Amino acid sequence: MESLQGRLLVSSPALVDPNFRKTVVLIAHHDDDGAMGLVLSRPSAVRAAEAVPSLAGLPGAEDPIFVGGPVQPDAFMVLADFDDVADAAAPIFASLGFIPAEAEPGDLSIRRLRMFAGYSGWAEGQLEDELAEASWIVVDAEADDAFADDPDELWRTVLHRKGGPFELMENMPFDPGLN
Repeated sequence: MESLQGRLLVSSPALVDPNFRKTVVLIAHHDDDGAMGLVLSRPSAVRAAEAVPSLAGLPGAEDPIFVGGPVQPDAFMVLADFDDVADAAAPIFASLGFIPAEAEPGDLSIRRLRMFAGYSGWAEGQLEDELAEASWIVVDAEADDAFADDPDELWRTVLHRKGGPFELMENMPFDPGLN
């Protein structure tokens, strides 16, 4: 299978796992050994600068920390939109990548950042199995998706962008039984 790095996984209505119901996940890494991604649509109530004061003053530090997924929820990762993506610890696509752990925030040349607590992970072959079960809809990512102003609407926005029959899903209620 070709790598999905830099693409979005949009949960399908068939995916009932509460960790991923109505979520959008940016795949940050994907190879034969597995995949790693960040849920872009689950903000917390804690601001990034509260958790990591050294980020204060950087663009996006006053935004909430996002719940990146169920794996290692106590670990922080900072995704950034770099002026030069070569400065990223791990480039993802376009100008997006992870801030190096040893970086001094004042030395960073970034346009914006988003902090995540935890991440989403798949073992070898696991993501491919989930894709075969139609749990996920793969959509091309845009850099702005990772910094959506309204993360609660990101699921609908991305489905609308995918178009066709996926547009029908965008207005589906969280619990179709209440329809």
